Amino acid sequence: MWKYFLKRFLLIFPTLLGITFLVFLISHFAPGGPLNSEIAKLKGAGNLAGASTKQISQEEIELIKKRLHLDKPAPVAYFYWLKQIVQFDLGESRLHSRKVSDLIVEKLPVSLFFGLSGFFLTYFICIPLGIQKALKEGSHFDFISSFIIFFTYSLPVFAFAMLLLYLFASGEVFSLFPLGHEVSDFYEDLSVWGKVKDRLAHMFLPVICYVVGSFAVLTLLMKNSLLDQIAKEYVRTAISKGLSFSDSIFKHAFRNSLIPIATGFGSNLTLIFSGSLFIELVFNIDGMGLLSFEAVRERDTDLMMGLLLAQSFLGLIGKIVSDFCYILIDPRIDFE
Repeated sequence: MWKYFLKRFLLIFPTLLGITFLVFLISHFAPGGPLNSEIAKLKGAGNLAGASTKQISQEEIELIKKRLHLDKPAPVAYFYWLKQIVQFDLGESRLHSRKVSDLIVEKLPVSLFFGLSGFFLTYFICIPLGIQKALKEGSHFDFISSFIIFFTYSLPVFAFAMLLLYLFASGEVFSLFPLGHEVSDFYEDLSVWGKVKDRLAHMFLPVICYVVGSFAVLTLLMKNSLLDQIAKEYVRTAISKGLSFSDSIFKHAFRNSLIPIATGFGSNLTLIFSGSLFIELVFNIDGMGLLSFEAVRERDTDLMMGLLLAQSFLGLIGKIVSDFCYILIDPRIDFE
């Protein structure tokens, strides 16, 4: 098995090369690329009629092209970017005038804090709920919980976030939680317990939105997977040999039903580190999701490529973690 995982780790590097090269080409040839963005930035906002207030000479354009390596063929420009990455330099963000690595280090803990909280809470709720729905299939509990699950699933995440803000933070109905941000303006003046309460208050509504985003799929996946295992012959055989129903479920069927759940670990890991754009926009959370959106909107190539590299690497690592979870759940699995 270690040979398999070693191969998977080694395949990460050519996969990253393919992903970054493809996105690099698209970003350079797409309309409104980095050159147009830089020229528009130098021209300024213009007057009220939208006309430019400054003319850019051809010499200045050539200097911009040279600085962005746009005077060379795209594969050569990509090679320059790759050479920079090999030297552990992600470049400098034109939008923020700061190193990309510094921006990622600054924004990552914010997304990590909210993402990990939502991740653990989602599995903590959905797995027991899915088990109960499977064991009580067709009951009033199953019907009512299914109605709630499908209702939350039908709501877009950003609409649900705005609804929570209106109901519990705006003051129009209740004013139980802050409107947004990670902490209050007076956070540094609070006591240790006050800081804990302030963070919990700010994280409550965003974390609920993180949970709702995958709540329905994970719960129903757990329910259907367990029902599928209960219907199999080995469970009936265990019961017929004198093992109680609960022991048959939790000692045999439950473990096997976790295999489909482990499949989503990789994508969930990527979401934890990349953040959620809609949630961060609604709650004014300055995390990785908002940073990625700004990078794409402003055609900030170095920032966009740095974020893509980090998120793609984490996504590929997440896939390997999913495979490792398969082995922990069922040691009989052999990828060789």
